Amino acid sequence: MTGRVLLVDDDEQMRSSTAQALELAGFAVEPLATGDEALALAGPGFAGVVVSDIRMPGMDGMTLLGRSHEVDPEIPVILVTGHAEVPLAVEAIRGGAYDFIEKPFVVQELATVIRRALDHRGLVLENRRLRAVAGKRDDVEARLPGRTQVMVDLRYRLRAIGASDADALIIGPTGAGKEVVARALHDISARAGRPFIAINCAALPESLIESELFGHEAGAFPGALRPRYGKFEHARGGTVLLDEIGSMPLELQAKLLRVLQERVITRLGSNDPVPLDVRFIAISKVDLAALVAQGAFREDLFWRLNVAVLHVPPLAARREDIPLLFLQLVRESAARHNIPEREIPAALLSGLAARDWPGNVRELRNLAERFVLGLEGAEPAPAPGAKLSDRVAEFERGLIAGAIAAHGGRLRPVYETLGISRKTLYEKMQKYALDRRLIIDAGDEGG
Repeated sequence: MTGRVLLVDDDEQMRSSTAQALELAGFAVEPLATGDEALALAGPGFAGVVVSDIRMPGMDGMTLLGRSHEVDPEIPVILVTGHAEVPLAVEAIRGGAYDFIEKPFVVQELATVIRRALDHRGLVLENRRLRAVAGKRDDVEARLPGRTQVMVDLRYRLRAIGASDADALIIGPTGAGKEVVARALHDISARAGRPFIAINCAALPESLIESELFGHEAGAFPGALRPRYGKFEHARGGTVLLDEIGSMPLELQAKLLRVLQERVITRLGSNDPVPLDVRFIAISKVDLAALVAQGAFREDLFWRLNVAVLHVPPLAARREDIPLLFLQLVRESAARHNIPEREIPAALLSGLAARDWPGNVRELRNLAERFVLGLEGAEPAPAPGAKLSDRVAEFERGLIAGAIAAHGGRLRPVYETLGISRKTLYEKMQKYALDRRLIIDAGDEGG
């Protein structure tokens, strides 16, 4: 496969001659003097390999190996070692290095190892792409990434509720990912192999909604020429998702309450009860308690649903996660469109957390799509008016959080890029309650 080779060696003459020889062998080589330069280029979507001398001042090859695997544990790292360092290199292999080559080496031997590593990396990235396209990731953290406490708590509750067979209520603003949470609940439950039937209560015609949900017998109403299962029966053994539950007519709410309590349905035109084995998950973007107070939602149904509740936070409540989430959405979009991943400008990534996102994850996903497709408008809209001091603080906080995410949690390139001292960076991280462990996801493999 065609791929990049990041050649790291502090010896300029050795670096130059090796790079030239590898270029003649057909590789795209980027000669680099330090490990920090390599880490700035080797992100999770990096389609290449790292070749590094093991002995270098500052960051040595072993440290570079560890740091690169913090970014992506499947980036191939080939170590170049002297004879006396072979035992150390063997230990590095056990620690995740792809291979090592001993000095003095023949370039053809190094080229052979690089080709194998590039082939391996190509398979890794292709596998990730196919998994992203198929949407078959069943890991809760992969579907709902983030290190902020609200996301940690959400995943904990999701796993606890998912392992049970209890009905659930999911509350959250538009675009926050409620449907993703619902699907994850189904996929980690014992019902995962059974149907998942999604019903948008706001989109069903009121005249047909009862027939759509409960089914009907032949002759139940004009045009009912043959019996028909409703969506509830189609979901037998599985899960029914009731989206926009607050939009359900009051009369139908009473019938739904009976279904939830008795687990039976009666088709239109029939008096025979049909046992129903399903799990119900309801979704609402509005406060159901407020609808109850307005008389627009049944109180008894509200209390029946308000047992196992999951609150999906808006992006504004998890700003530290935004750069990481954007990186993942870009990878997924590039995989769907079969487009090579583009390098994300640091200015774009750094500014994401400082913006308002009224459309939440859906809006961020749209931005990722536009960025991947190279469309205009791949810049988030400016935040609405606020106090200047608040806007400056929010921008600075977002800039630092984005830079930490862009550099995989490594703080030295962050303060060097931002043009501040290490002490100043630490002070600002403390001021804004920024923990780099909450911003990066060392285990995220993007698939």
